[in-house]
Amino acid sequence: MTTHVERLVQQLDDATGPSYDARAELIDMGADALPALIDGLPSLGGFGQLTAIEVFEEVGDPRCGPALIGLLNSDNPTVREWAAMALASLDVEGAAEPLRRAHRACLEHATPPDWTEPDGIRWALTELGARTPVVPPLTARLRATAADDVPRWPSAHFTDIINDLADHAQVILYSQFWQLDAGREYGIPGTTLDWELDWTAPWEHLVEESRTWSLREASEAPVGDGIFVAPSWIDRSDLHPER
Repeated sequence: MTTHVERLVQQLDDATGPSYDARAELIDMGADALPALIDGLPSLGGFGQLTAIEVFEEVGDPRCGPALIGLLNSDNPTVREWAAMALASLDVEGAAEPLRRAHRACLEHATPPDWTEPDGIRWALTELGARTPVVPPLTARLRATAADDVPRWPSAHFTDIINDLADHAQVILYSQFWQLDAGREYGIPGTTLDWELDWTAPWEHLVEESRTWSLREASEAPVGDGIFVAPSWIDRSDLHPER
């Protein structure tokens, strides 16, 4: 006989409306909902599993760790990405090595490093202390102090940051711009530039291509009081961990 909580878990797959109500009720149930949610996870589709990950994060119980690690093997890249980030958000013990394997799988499948899945996995590894981004001295010195500890830099220094990162053999993947106004933070449009790098090229070529495109972006980027830039970059070891 199907219990009420099991029916709620099944409803997580229904994106027409029941999923949202089921999600809210499962979150309200807290840790009591976890056994049924974990047991029902394999039977859910991609939408249901993504919603389940949201429930896991809201409940914040580390018992969901093994289930999240299992989702790193999902056929759905978004499920893998969300599971990776949830493992870091929940500080799940023992998650670092499964995340490293997930990152290696991205490399083996030639997933571009600026796609959201490898980006999310790198973030998770960094949050868990299993990855240390290279932050050159000038870039570290120019970083703005923020209460939420999110890395960001005054956009007026964007060109300096680009050159500092490239001079230290870092490849910038993309940059986001933020406006801080009266204690509020919100994203603002950057530039219309869009580029793709040939990830089979030598690393030195990638560094200089990234520098060139990023400097073009900086020439068109918004600048002003309260405008900050948050570039995302990788080191050679992120693309070639064996080196």
